[in-house]
Amino acid sequence: MSVNESPLRSVRGYFHGRPTRGRTTEAVTDALREAILDGALPPSTWLREDEIASRLEVSRTPVREALRRLSDEGLAYKTAHHGTVVSPMSMEDILALYVIRENLEGLAARLAAVRTDKSLVPALREVQAKMEALADSGDHAALSQHNITFHRLIREAAGNLYLERFLGQAEQAVRRLAPTTFASPGRAVDACAEHAAIINAIEASDPEAAEEAGKRHMRNAREIRFSKMMGT
Repeated sequence: MSVNESPLRSVRGYFHGRPTRGRTTEAVTDALREAILDGALPPSTWLREDEIASRLEVSRTPVREALRRLSDEGLAYKTAHHGTVVSPMSMEDILALYVIRENLEGLAARLAAVRTDKSLVPALREVQAKMEALADSGDHAALSQHNITFHRLIREAAGNLYLERFLGQAEQAVRRLAPTTFASPGRAVDACAEHAAIINAIEASDPEAAEEAGKRHMRNAREIRFSKMMGT
């Protein structure tokens, strides 16, 4: 991207076709959210209403509402006089994220083990097989996507709408962190082993083991994330 090109040019690629009547705000919100989560709109990018409206060929009203929603989600913030900016993520933010995620992912695994949804374990093993096949491929994007699916299946099986909502928000925050932990040598293989421990505990209907396996998985991911950020 040249110095004269705005990062907002990328938003058009996330805006798929013309939204149906009454869904323009949702379509604009989705496009901006995905651009932020993918890193196409990096932290501290100015989200100018008029430019977004022009690039998406919509009025400023749905853009204004979309920016308000993104602010509510913590993905952007409104300054006093200058408009809306993509929120940065500090070291403290990332630490707080992993502290919360460790406990919530552990709780999700515990609840999934208690509820014993018969369709869950086969679904998890299917995702696990795909990750194992990719473990040595270097395809970090595909590994990350399968990993998201793995954790999403568990939180949905937990059967707690509040937990699902909070973990969904945590997932969004994790997607903003680059590079992925799978870029660390050996991490994909280790993550697959940690996933296997979670699956086995859920299959055995052992909530304590499932919770501990879920927490351990998050602790290991946190340690790798911080090592990468510190350059160690």
